[in-house]
Amino acid sequence: VQLVESGGGVVQAGGSLRLSCVASGFTFDDYAIGWFRQAPGKEREGVSCISSSDGSTYYVDSVKGRFTISSDNVKNTVYLQMNSLKPEDTAVYYCARLRYCHSHLDYFADYDYWGQGTQVTVSS
Repeated sequence: VQLVESGGGVVQAGGSLRLSCVASGFTFDDYAIGWFRQAPGKEREGVSCISSSDGSTYYVDSVKGRFTISSDNVKNTVYLQMNSLKPEDTAVYYCARLRYCHSHLDYFADYDYWGQGTQVTVSS
């Protein structure tokens, strides 16, 4: 199983970034993919999740209306479009595999594989 994130960078507040997560080594349609983030000195925070089978999505309240998760099942890739970025969005973002997508995004016991992370820095 391999998950590879990309797309992070430095952006000014109000800007946008699109993160990508390319998955391999498993049957993509059988799993969900989630994004979580970790800022220095803070706990991990589940951000969003998408089920590859039916496209259902979940978001943490702090990103609703600003972030959009999507999936390309042909490319085995999940995207996280992040708009109206805020300094508090600064963190390392990880994509992770889980069996089922649900609203309890901080239940990290459900995540069995994750990538190396990509840094997102939002300047004020």
